[in-house]
Amino acid sequence: MWPWEHALVGYLVYSLFCHGYYRERPGELEALVVAVASVLPDVVDKPLAWQFEVFQSGYALGHSIFFTVPLAVAAGAIARQYGRTRVGVAFAIGYSFHLVGDVVPIYLSAGVWTIRHLYWPVVVVEGTGHDGFVTGVRTNLIPYLETVLALEPTPALSIRAGALAGTMLLWHVDGRPGLRPFQTVMAASYAILERYGPLEPGSRN
Repeated sequence: MWPWEHALVGYLVYSLFCHGYYRERPGELEALVVAVASVLPDVVDKPLAWQFEVFQSGYALGHSIFFTVPLAVAAGAIARQYGRTRVGVAFAIGYSFHLVGDVVPIYLSAGVWTIRHLYWPVVVVEGTGHDGFVTGVRTNLIPYLETVLALEPTPALSIRAGALAGTMLLWHVDGRPGLRPFQTVMAASYAILERYGPLEPGSRN
């Protein structure tokens, strides 16, 4: 899965949890936390593997259950200590379901459960080489775009498209939580530009 897909899956699970357990919509902060947490495994592993060659592949520490479980427990404990239990839950769901999101699409397309990478460092998955972060992204993105643009009605693509569309609808019904901070920043930036205007050429010393 790509970052936007992981973020949407994380939000979907957390929103359903909130509606089912709390009987409420997700809050602004929790929505941001679940989105950030849902991409953290790749933020940790991909650059360290593809660019800095710390790991042999982009599935290492960040994707390991031996790291994920203690991290989720620690995040929950810290959040609870500060009276932010829901933030801890959002983090745990976002991070944990990143791992699920990496496994399920492969099963849907190939019928195989690929879970060996979850046991790092007990099991180390071999990579395809270290040619830089940009090259790694391009190598994986091109086949993904080709699959999407081909519009082949495969079960995996249909389920992913339906899940993404449904999650966007759910997010809209929930009041688009997490969007307000960005709107605030954009409004503040616009107000600053409107008041002071852009820097004139030669105005910098």
